[in-house]
Amino acid sequence: MNQLHNRPFLNFEISFNFCTSLLLCLSLLSAQAVAGGSGGHSWDGIVVTQANFQALQAIKHELIDFTGVLRSWNNSGSSGVCSGGWAGIRCLRGQVIAINLPYKGLGGTISEKIGQLQNLRKLSLHNNVIAGSVPHSLGYLRSLRGVYLFNNRLSGSIPASLGNCPLLQNLDLSSNQLSGTIPPRLAESTRLYRLNLSFNSLSGPIPVTVARSYTLTFLDLQQNNLSGSIPEFLANGSHPLRTLNLDHNLFSGAVPLSLCKQSLLEDVSLSHNQLSGSIPKECGALLHLQSLDLSHNSINGTIPESFSDLTSLVSLNLESNHLKGQIPDAIDGLHNLTVLNLKRNKINGPIPESIGNISGIRQLDLSENNFTGLIPSSLVNLANLSSFNVSFNTLSGPVPPFLSRKFNSSSFLGNIKLCGYSSSNPCPPPPNHHHPLTISPTSSQEPRKHHRRLSVKDIILIAIGALLAILLLLCCILLCCLIKKRAALKQKDGKDKISEKTVSAAAAAAASAGGEMGGKLVHFDGPFVFTADDLLCATAEIMGKSTYGTAYKATLEDGNEVAVKRLREKTTKGVKEFEAEVTALGKIRHQNLLALRAYYLGPKGEKLLVFDYMSKGSLAAFLHARGPETLIPWETRMKIAKGIARGLAYLHSNENMVHENLTASNILLDEQTNAHIADYGLSRLMTAAAATNVIATAGTLGYRAPEFSKMKNASTKTDVYSLGIIILELLTGKSPGEPTNGVDLPQWVASIVKEEWTNEVFDLELMRETQTVGDELLNTLKLALHCVDPSPAARPEANQVVNQLDEIRPELEAEMETAPIGSGGDEAKDPKSNEED
Repeated sequence: MNQLHNRPFLNFEISFNFCTSLLLCLSLLSAQAVAGGSGGHSWDGIVVTQANFQALQAIKHELIDFTGVLRSWNNSGSSGVCSGGWAGIRCLRGQVIAINLPYKGLGGTISEKIGQLQNLRKLSLHNNVIAGSVPHSLGYLRSLRGVYLFNNRLSGSIPASLGNCPLLQNLDLSSNQLSGTIPPRLAESTRLYRLNLSFNSLSGPIPVTVARSYTLTFLDLQQNNLSGSIPEFLANGSHPLRTLNLDHNLFSGAVPLSLCKQSLLEDVSLSHNQLSGSIPKECGALLHLQSLDLSHNSINGTIPESFSDLTSLVSLNLESNHLKGQIPDAIDGLHNLTVLNLKRNKINGPIPESIGNISGIRQLDLSENNFTGLIPSSLVNLANLSSFNVSFNTLSGPVPPFLSRKFNSSSFLGNIKLCGYSSSNPCPPPPNHHHPLTISPTSSQEPRKHHRRLSVKDIILIAIGALLAILLLLCCILLCCLIKKRAALKQKDGKDKISEKTVSAAAAAAASAGGEMGGKLVHFDGPFVFTADDLLCATAEIMGKSTYGTAYKATLEDGNEVAVKRLREKTTKGVKEFEAEVTALGKIRHQNLLALRAYYLGPKGEKLLVFDYMSKGSLAAFLHARGPETLIPWETRMKIAKGIARGLAYLHSNENMVHENLTASNILLDEQTNAHIADYGLSRLMTAAAATNVIATAGTLGYRAPEFSKMKNASTKTDVYSLGIIILELLTGKSPGEPTNGVDLPQWVASIVKEEWTNEVFDLELMRETQTVGDELLNTLKLALHCVDPSPAARPEANQVVNQLDEIRPELEAEMETAPIGSGGDEAKDPKSNEED
């Protein structure tokens, strides 16, 4: 696994300071609002106590200030401590409640005098070069809630006195040089829900008291020297365990059965240990599990059949164990899986055909096992496959051409009977059974001496029959050539006509062609023209299904690719109404709206819509079905958010159209990651009953505005609510369709903002960029919460969202001039400039 996957929580560790700063900022804004909007520091006017002032002076004395950040901690008096004059200090009623000095280049040690700050709630000194030990006096601080000392040079042992802090919620001492054992008394902090001691030199076992904590939801102990068996975890605590990372230690014994009873467990990594025994079948009940890594252990037995029930699983890594038996046939139940690594085990039997049904797989490693038989032809359905390895097995037969073209020979080596994966290892030609020119007058059981040779007359008759067959074949070939030539002439005529007319005239004239298969094909503008025969004979690959119908990726004979949506039968309007509405949709052009290029009416009533094909698929898949190695930076996420907002604003302002069903699944991305809104206006093609069904379905996905259940009709404000949900999805990395802590996404985000000491808002990947884009993240979060306001009247219009996003992250003039505007070169004015024109 790559470095990111080996240290999946390292990026999380830098999140605490920024998220706390965010919450403090929001608190200050709220305080200013209550005061009537007046500026200035929200100081309560009470001067710091003398005891606190002396403690801060002692702390400064033992720290080494390489960058001069502590110059503000002067000796002139205590009046400036709480008024905002002292860097990183926050007070309440004259008592210091927070020391917040991360990334300041501070050295030295932390004074034991810190124990005199009796009301201290938060200590954040992470990402400095502070040495020495963790102060034992921290255990005297009864109000302490968060300790963030990660990424320093602290040594010594972890003070057991920290267990005396009854309100402690977050303890992060990761990436230091701490040694000794984990104090069992830590579990006495009855509100501790995040414990991160990773990347140290701790030894000994995990205390049973820690594993059986009622409140622990996040436990990261990776990259230590911990040993012994993994203790039994407490099931059904007040805050069930969600994340467990114990990789790169010396744990032995079996995977504890109690771990499989943590019903809300999402991420588990036990790799690079000495675990043995089999995988409990009860782990198939972990319906929220997204990542499971048991690689590099000595686990035996088989892959449990119950694993097919892990429908949320995205990554499964069982590399380098002693697993045997076969892969369960029902493995295609893991429909969200993107990474499957079974390398270096003893798994045997055939590779299941059902793996080809897991369309989102990107990495598939089955190498160094005992697989036999053919490589399943169903693997050609894995369009997203970017890494594939079946080397060193006992596979036989030809490699499917799709795989041999996409992957080099190293993916197939070590299979003696496998062929066709390189020019040096071609498959032998199929056996050519040449029968002697003799026939048997009796049964085949008679001796060969009774066979007679063919007569001259028989040979002449056979030759004449063969000649007639050849002539018939030639006639068929000639007929096919004539048909193709006529179709090519029609296509050329169609191109000439389109080039002579304007886009609007082309849409009005609508190049219609019945084709050899009947029906009616009507073109609008587009990068290329095709006939009905080309479309109906194209190679099709299912991309997805919705209430509207089934979407296909169609590859035409000339290699061009289009997206085709086959509308469900008996859901669309009559032919005349349908054609009037679809013609109007075909005229809509904007760089962030998926262009309708043509439609086809079949002789039996079937209806096909032809769109530009978007190579990167939907935004939902882009965010939630990617592998751990794929990162999405803030620049890309903001670009997507802007594109969606601009497309929606164009629909509202220029087309007077409400989308009604805006979700991440119908936001499609092209090769440059430009957003294109799909499925707009399709409800106009549907009967009233079918359109209602579509909107009802959208509500189950978490995108529907709260007032919709009462109003029963969509508006621009319900679209803006859906847009706000998508922006929250981009910020948090969480899917609206999966409730967090039992509440929907907007409620969860709002609760996090209100909870001053919780740090879970933004996607972990964005935490690395907080120093450069921190303000942009904060302002975008505020805008998204504005969009999902429960009151429709309080929400902005789509064009206002565009303006605010542009203010949050202005685009350089050069970027705007060179920005790709979508497949086919369609252009449209920005919605903001419509009134000027």
